[in-house]
Amino acid sequence: MKAELPYGAGTLTATLPSGARRLSSEAAGALSPLADLDGAVREALASPLGLPRIRDLVTPRARVTIAFDDHTTGSFGPIRPIAIRAVLDELAAAGVSRSQVRLVCANALHRMCRPAELTRLLDEALVAEFGPRLSCHDAEDAAQIADLGATAEHGYPVEVSRLVTDADLTVYVNTNYIRGFTGGWKSVCVGLSTWRSIRVTHDPDGMSMSLQRNRMHAVLDEMGRHLEARLGRRIFKLDTLLADPFQVARVFAGGVDETRRAALEVQTRRFPSRRAAAPEPVDILVYGVPDSSPYAIWASLNPILTLISMGLGYLGGMIDAAGKPGCTVVMAAAVREAWDRVHHPSYPEVWERVLSQTRDPYEINARFEKEFARHEAHIDAYRHRFAFHPIHGILATHPLKRLRRVGRVIVAGPRDAHVPRHLGWEVAASVEEAVARAQTIHGPGATVGLVEQPGMPANPER
Repeated sequence: MKAELPYGAGTLTATLPSGARRLSSEAAGALSPLADLDGAVREALASPLGLPRIRDLVTPRARVTIAFDDHTTGSFGPIRPIAIRAVLDELAAAGVSRSQVRLVCANALHRMCRPAELTRLLDEALVAEFGPRLSCHDAEDAAQIADLGATAEHGYPVEVSRLVTDADLTVYVNTNYIRGFTGGWKSVCVGLSTWRSIRVTHDPDGMSMSLQRNRMHAVLDEMGRHLEARLGRRIFKLDTLLADPFQVARVFAGGVDETRRAALEVQTRRFPSRRAAAPEPVDILVYGVPDSSPYAIWASLNPILTLISMGLGYLGGMIDAAGKPGCTVVMAAAVREAWDRVHHPSYPEVWERVLSQTRDPYEINARFEKEFARHEAHIDAYRHRFAFHPIHGILATHPLKRLRRVGRVIVAGPRDAHVPRHLGWEVAASVEEAVARAQTIHGPGATVGLVEQPGMPANPER
């Protein structure tokens, strides 16, 4: 079987055993791009789900916050500026002056955007008009954060930007759904929150892309209910499904819960369960890892992002669904030893010091979470020099949890062979060599699964 695997900035052709099975985690059907995005946004705003129109939620003296997704969502088309302008027109219909509106990028613990990067997300006119009323969320600025107490059910702490609590209305523009991972209350209760709240869901067991019974979103839903109860008003949401990174396919407007339900109805029809793709688990899973990561948009990659965050995380969903206990993972990855010390300053330290001591993500959390969450120099870089929050380097190790099911990982075609070996993984010159080695380990009749993945967002060139 000939297979084209994502590899580096392109693909690599590999020859797999004739009995290899194709295991697809791609969407069952593509979504068509909207012919009139502006018209679709305004139509959704005119008939919101579960809430009145924006113009009916405010008075002329209202203070309004419009929040929007940052650059990590893989959405690079015009949805943000088109949606923001449509919301501004709704507010104008109620007599709300644009001078009473704030814009905020909901970057959570991701790095803040430079002015030129905000211009790429929005446009020059919006950036110029809003000036100091356009900002990025700072999860470490105590003056910006409101503590709303804990949820009644499980005691989850809810902290959120004062741009939400001090506004008479908050409108959130969500720009993409990655399976069931993004959207919903993750936008506000993570995107505009602090590590104290975010840590409730961001642990090795907390993150989930599931479309049904998503444990992460169950927690976030409880936080969202608490937030709205404390505010005494609801958050207004626009949720977006993409046809591709530059074109929108669906737009829903209204309450957070209502728009997420509408988006998930579409997503559930498109994405069958991963377990359904592999009725019988296999001994050897083969897939490629491209040179891309949501956390390296307008930045560069590093070994943790390539091998762990992407290799085991975003692209490793089939391991639990289709791999036998003790299976071998063969990932083709052109990984090299390179570090972006401006945008990811905590990552080299995690690689050199933390991962040389333990590769157990639970132990990593227990031993190093507090240290990295409070690392003064790296927090200063997050606040003032466009760096990811230092805890993000720890979060990126959480997919190591999947090694509890995996017997071994063989990285085929690394640029720097010592990089996978630092994780205790094996190296092969080719996919064919890696598969042959795995076959000798698993014995006669070893089954091979070729994992076909949806494309991941790369650095946009336009």
